[in-house]
Amino acid sequence: MQHSFRQGNKRLLKYYLSLLMLVLMGCFSPVTYAEQWLDNYASYVKKQADKYNVPGYAFVYYEQGKEPQVYVYGRTHKSGERITKDTVFRLASVSKTFTALLSARLVEQNRLQWDTPISTLLPDIPFDKNGMDALQLQHIVGQSSGFIPNAYDNLIEADYSLERVLTSMSELTPLCKPGDCYTYQNALFGALAYYFSNNNTSYSRELQTQLLTPLGMSTASVGKGGLLASESWAHPHIAIARNRWREGRVESNYYRFSPAAGVNASIADMTIYLQALLGEFPTVISAQMIKDVTTPRVKTQREINRRGWRGLLDDAHYGLGWRIYDFEGKRINYHGGWVKGYRADVSFAPDYKVGYVMLMNAESNMINSTTAEFWKRYFKQAEAK
Repeated sequence: MQHSFRQGNKRLLKYYLSLLMLVLMGCFSPVTYAEQWLDNYASYVKKQADKYNVPGYAFVYYEQGKEPQVYVYGRTHKSGERITKDTVFRLASVSKTFTALLSARLVEQNRLQWDTPISTLLPDIPFDKNGMDALQLQHIVGQSSGFIPNAYDNLIEADYSLERVLTSMSELTPLCKPGDCYTYQNALFGALAYYFSNNNTSYSRELQTQLLTPLGMSTASVGKGGLLASESWAHPHIAIARNRWREGRVESNYYRFSPAAGVNASIADMTIYLQALLGEFPTVISAQMIKDVTTPRVKTQREINRRGWRGLLDDAHYGLGWRIYDFEGKRINYHGGWVKGYRADVSFAPDYKVGYVMLMNAESNMINSTTAEFWKRYFKQAEAK
């Protein structure tokens, strides 16, 4: 009996010595801490979703060199299947980040240039009033056209034709010269859709060939047809109160301006996208392409006070299809999207080799605070290491 007791003590002592060694070597506590902050964040997001009765979401945290951490919640619609990592969502204006990178790739191939004039993109629609013949590709993708913000979004939503909307824009008086001020647009991105169709191709074909297929984003697509053909896709939910939703139908209007808001993807696809943005697929998305689109161009002062981010941003600019934030001294490249029934956020911190994406099948403002909160918590734990 005494011998057995001594043997048990020896085994216990050996266990505690091994545990102490792991802690001293730094192989135990940092991992636990890293898991703790992320699990705490995931719990916070779920509580927010429960509070606002959000139908479903998916988000991913990716740190280079580590396994992606994917979290999913809810259902595709009330009686639908559970959301998985392969469930496809609309990306809305996050599509603009894809359009910027597609443009950068075509610039590398000498098929386009950043200073390609509007007369080349739209040879049949003259932008020759009030100095707007100086408008170039870089001003369209960089949201510095000079036109009043969100010009003729109402015509998009009223299902006016691409040509009709662009013709109406050509007659507008600008607020400033191209390149001089930040003026966010959707309709003007139709110039790229028009250009591709005028040259025996399409935005969908170019994006698929140049980016989506080479990256292996197998469930990503462009257009309403692509979404509806997905094996699993999240249905849109429209707000009727702060925490009440009704399932809506997928509308075609912004899909007709696909370079602005026509891309669909799952969180699995967006994980690959983050990896590419962090330089892991340089033959598809080169370091120069990433540098081109995330170089600050025009200041976006109002972004500093945006909902959910107020008090966290020291500065904000727009590059080419990307917002560039100074988040308490750390750089984040970011874009958000919102169309009827969907919200989406993509962001990455290049100096930390970390990225985050959230997709929702509801147009809830919850996403403003959850994305900002992610970066707040991430930087706090990163500095504590």
